[in-house]
Amino acid sequence: MENQAHASSALAARLAACLGSERVLGEDGQRILLSSDLYVEGETCALAIRPADAASLAEAVKLITDAGHAICPRGGGLSYTGGYTPTDTASVVVDTRDLAGIIELDAGDMTLTAGAGTTWEAIDKALVPHGLRLPFFGTFSGRMATVGGGLSGGAVFFGSARYGTAADQVLDLEVVCADGRILRTGQAAFRNGRPFYRNHGPDLTGLFLHDGGAFGIKASATFRLIERPAHTGFLSWAFPDAMGAAAALSTIGRAGVAEEAYVFDPATTARGMAAGDLGSDLRRLHGIITGQGSITAGLKAGARVALAGRKLVPEGWHSLHLAAAGRSKAALQADLEQAGRLLGRHGGRQIPPSIPMAARAAPFDNLDGVLGPRGERWLALNAKLRHGDAAKIIAGFESLMARYRERMAATRVTHSMLLSAMNTSTFSFEAVYHWPDRWLPLHRAVASPAFLARLPPDTPNPEGAALVAELRERTLDLYDELGVASNQIGRTYRYYDNLAADTRSLLDALKSALDPRGLMNPGVLATHRR
Repeated sequence: MENQAHASSALAARLAACLGSERVLGEDGQRILLSSDLYVEGETCALAIRPADAASLAEAVKLITDAGHAICPRGGGLSYTGGYTPTDTASVVVDTRDLAGIIELDAGDMTLTAGAGTTWEAIDKALVPHGLRLPFFGTFSGRMATVGGGLSGGAVFFGSARYGTAADQVLDLEVVCADGRILRTGQAAFRNGRPFYRNHGPDLTGLFLHDGGAFGIKASATFRLIERPAHTGFLSWAFPDAMGAAAALSTIGRAGVAEEAYVFDPATTARGMAAGDLGSDLRRLHGIITGQGSITAGLKAGARVALAGRKLVPEGWHSLHLAAAGRSKAALQADLEQAGRLLGRHGGRQIPPSIPMAARAAPFDNLDGVLGPRGERWLALNAKLRHGDAAKIIAGFESLMARYRERMAATRVTHSMLLSAMNTSTFSFEAVYHWPDRWLPLHRAVASPAFLARLPPDTPNPEGAALVAELRERTLDLYDELGVASNQIGRTYRYYDNLAADTRSLLDALKSALDPRGLMNPGVLATHRR
């Protein structure tokens, strides 16, 4: 331990000379915070750094690995999969949030290059004056979610029903490898090349996407752009059971008529309604009024939401919500009418579209949602599967919950699920567990002080936490049985163990070529465990 402390002290001095002393974080509170996420408290790192550019990042990475320390790249920090939490104290967390800013916006060629620490919110704001947008343009995580974290973990949501994931929009990457090399992918990797095209030869860009930072640290990324849709509209529909709502959701997803389409179960709706306050409600209402294209349309939309109040969904029902967009009112209306016809075939009833309107009015919201309305913690586990398998995973999850019902009640653990369409071929299922427990450092750091002040004091619930850990494993068992895909693999999902042997060997060879000492985020993707 004394030798390690000496080595870390010497490394800190070298990193300070490289980055500047203000970018080397050694204070206990900083290191503890940056070593934990929303579910996992990792080993406290020896040091953390916050580089400002790719060149100094590359130099720092080489210093770290030469010293035998592991590297844990961190984006906005909003993970619950242990994606950046150290497994060894001889680790350095690389906080990438200062690798931020728009590097190049080429409206003529419809591309944008941004630093990995840039938030999706910052990108969207930069594109508004140009009438442009990313096809996928943000997560449900809030305003701290970053490009690098999203591309490492598989960011989805706003725009995903039509355009897929964040990674589907990427043209090229700038990646820092474990030995300090800086690699470019896509057309920008070629002599005299510029970023505009991804697939000139093998897709090397894809190699570094959804990798959890196991292959390198993303320093910047280039995205394709689309014209910002001129018109947006919404529909909501309620169904008495999950199966009916899921079938309707798949119908909408296959048709490609929506930019987002998702289903809330009764517990999610109740929790969302309970979480609101006057300030957030007014902010969303303002966004609804100003986002309708005209003041008259905005006032009408705002009035509909205000009249609907909080009693939107019949008690005990599931609700489907969608946002559609078009270049003209006629195109939007055609999509909404088709969506309405499709939803009507599955029964249920139309309800006011207050929820999708509110979500679009404040897509980059505060981070109070890291805790529930009564201060409870939550853990989500996502699965991507074929539309045809949606009923199987819902039935399997409901059967699992039935077996645990009494133990969950005794330990104050509850559950909910979020369903969404990602594109015409993919159905997304997310199991979510909620339980009262002590808050982790990240909960306290990102939730607003005013929100925390309204909550009851947090108290440890070791029995509940142990049951959630058990439920996590049983949920992953269900996912393995169905052969699902997942994003945010981190150190949670069984990606490596489920690979075919020959494919696993290829993954090992790639990891060895890029990171022969296994020091780049060891344990992520379960390759080269330390």
